[in-house]
This record gives sequence, structure tokens and C-alpha cells, in this order.
Amino acid sequence: MQDNRPRTVALEALPEAITRYLKAHRVHDTATAVTAFTGDATVIDDGKTYEGIGEIERWLSRAATEFTYTTELTGAQQTDATRYVATHHLEGNFPGGTVDLRYRFTLRGDLIERLVIEP
Repeated sequence: MQDNRPRTVALEALPEAITRYLKAHRVHDTATAVTAFTGDATVIDDGKTYEGIGEIERWLSRAATEFTYTTELTGAQQTDATRYVATHHLEGNFPGGTVDLRYRFTLRGDLIERLVIEP
């Protein structure tokens, strides 16, 4: 029987596609951020679903300008060979002012196939 309980991993042990996306997103580099996704990737953020590179690129561009905030990667876990969770603490001018978000990544090969962002 396989153990699918999340286990803590070092932040530097996250797969390259995840760190590329996170670094690019932090500095609002949409062009680099989208290269971390498969062509048919899905992102779910704030209850909305974005499918394919075009929709993901528009979501990233809008998200970069909607609010001003800082983000700090505070932890990472691995659930199985293709699933990771990166926890971020955000502070900014969005409703509520602070939030801890879990970025749930599913990889296919070396790229992100699915990303779900939720508290």
C-alpha cells in the first residue's frame, strides 16, 4: 500500500517547473511563467477555471496588476511523485490584507499540468 500523506520537502527540492513558475510569477514575468505549463494545463484560482496557455497567460497578466502584494514561500510538501503543495503568505491591498494560500501543483513530465490555488 502506497503512503499518500504529504511529506515536507525543502523549498529548494521543488521541481524546476514549479520554482520557475513561482519565481516568474513573483516578479510579474508572465512570458516565463507560462513556459512552466503544459499546453493543455488547467489553473483554478478564486473559484475560476483557466484552461490552456492562452487563458493562463491572460489570468497571469491580470493577476499581476489587480492588487499590490508581497508573497513569501513558507513551506512545501510532496504528496506523491507528481503532486506538490507550496504554501505562500501574502500581504497586500487585497480584501483582508493577509492570507496564506496553498498552490497545489500536479506535474506531467517536467511541466505543470494543473494548479489549484486556495486558502
